[in-house]
Amino acid sequence: MAQTTSRFFDEMARLVNDAAGVAQGVRREAETVFKAQAERMLRDMDMVQRDEFEAVKEMVRIAREENETLKARVAALEAKLGITTDATADAGEMPTAPV
Repeated sequence: MAQTTSRFFDEMARLVNDAAGVAQGVRREAETVFKAQAERMLRDMDMVQRDEFEAVKEMVRIAREENETLKARVAALEAKLGITTDATADAGEMPTAPV
């Protein structure tokens, strides 16, 4: 009887072990399907990927720095030439030099 009980427990352990393996396989498959579905939905919504966003963000930062540098250069040149800037310059008109 001891041998039969031992074999019964061995079979039960093997069954539980196989069931755990199957459950892990099902979990991995569900994760794969969910990830693929989420990626497809994001592609359909034209969402930008993180690395593309970071690249554009860096380009904007550099452009802003260049813009500030150019603003300072223009202001220095205007001061050197004695050009006055007023509200008309902000409206898109060219600043006038003193006559």
